[in-house]
Amino acid sequence: MYLTRKHISRRAVLRAAGVSIGLPLLDAMVPAATALAQTAAAPKLKAGFFYLPHGAIMWNTPYGAEMDHWTPSGAGADFRLSPILEPLEQYKQYVASFGQIENKAPRNSVHTLVPATWLSGVSPDDEATGALMAPTIDQLIAEHIGQETVLPSLEVSSETTQQRAACTGGSACYYSSTLSFRNETTPLPMEFNPRKVFVQLFGAGDTPEEREIIAGRTRSVLDLIGERSTELQRELGPRDRAVLSDYLESVRETERRVAKASERDLTGIELPDTPIGELSDFDAQVRLMFDLIALAYQANVTRVASYFMVGEGTNRTYNHIGVPDAFHPLSHHANNLDRIRKLVTVQRYHVERFAEFVDRLAHIPDGEGSLLDNSMLLYGSNMSNSDRHNNYPLPNILVGGGCGTLRGGQHIDLPERTPMANLLLTIVNKAGIERTSLADSTAEIAGV
Repeated sequence: MYLTRKHISRRAVLRAAGVSIGLPLLDAMVPAATALAQTAAAPKLKAGFFYLPHGAIMWNTPYGAEMDHWTPSGAGADFRLSPILEPLEQYKQYVASFGQIENKAPRNSVHTLVPATWLSGVSPDDEATGALMAPTIDQLIAEHIGQETVLPSLEVSSETTQQRAACTGGSACYYSSTLSFRNETTPLPMEFNPRKVFVQLFGAGDTPEEREIIAGRTRSVLDLIGERSTELQRELGPRDRAVLSDYLESVRETERRVAKASERDLTGIELPDTPIGELSDFDAQVRLMFDLIALAYQANVTRVASYFMVGEGTNRTYNHIGVPDAFHPLSHHANNLDRIRKLVTVQRYHVERFAEFVDRLAHIPDGEGSLLDNSMLLYGSNMSNSDRHNNYPLPNILVGGGCGTLRGGQHIDLPERTPMANLLLTIVNKAGIERTSLADSTAEIAGV
């Protein structure tokens, strides 16, 4: 792609009245007569890690392969997604699945060590007085590709990750409530208040006082940068104007939905302290968090995101999809077929929301492709059969083009008990980090 329009910096933002908002990749960010791949505006890798607790229904129940609702089959034109993964059918050419993966790091800890060891592959130090594990790969990647963005990484969840069934007190809570360790001693909190996430992404002042003043003048960051965005529109070509208009409209719609979260009238109702902004509609909350991540990628606010889709050990119910049972008790299915089928429904539901996110990325232009073409997304769990709380085989898929580094449309059946760290090592190296080993890895996974 060669372009001749006026050059705008890829780091350009719209600023006004103490707020700033990043911009999507525009044609005008490419210098005249220059190949896109040779400029600072060349698409950059976006990495995402999407965690669902309590495993998936695979072949390791007494019903064997007959009830395996997770594992795909075949490759290329013969690649077939399972019932749980079927919502990704439209984008199966971007999906790589892995069989026979094991993670020994949780050490049969039931729920306690499972989330944090998913992206580290390292067992925490039980003798430490505080958190002591290893940095997770999202943070290794953030250190490598995230330093040019406003936020090196973003960590979110759909609900509080401090769940009694997983957090038994003391240092255990360090590992059950987060996916991300910045370094070996620093667990990162997962934010579930969408208003806080939005402000974190797009800003509303540098101090609480400044944010309060700005909030008093307007509820929209777009209102504050309206004049500057109008000026910029006049400087752009027709295609860039359309891209910018679509992007700003997406920001406006997300702002509207975030604002709705604080409009509940609780007058006369005594409730425990609740973070302002969390949506009471769980489905809307899940969708909104995915949309915030998509906006963060599009605006180049961050290139690395981790999403704890529902808390480990949660008692969340799924009435909106016909499953009134609490997720954690349901996960103890005791090989009851009715409970197993309900679990499949819950697990498929979360893939449906993830598939909507994938579809949105596929429709957002990013250089010569889409955000999906330039993303590497790990979706899965660090638990296998939730009734046994075991960690083999683990359900995990990679989705996206990875800036041309990933080959989807396949299920790779690995040797028995292949370390999860082999997949983690593969991911970090495809992100441009040259490592020969990670945790208990034995090799990269070939053919991905």
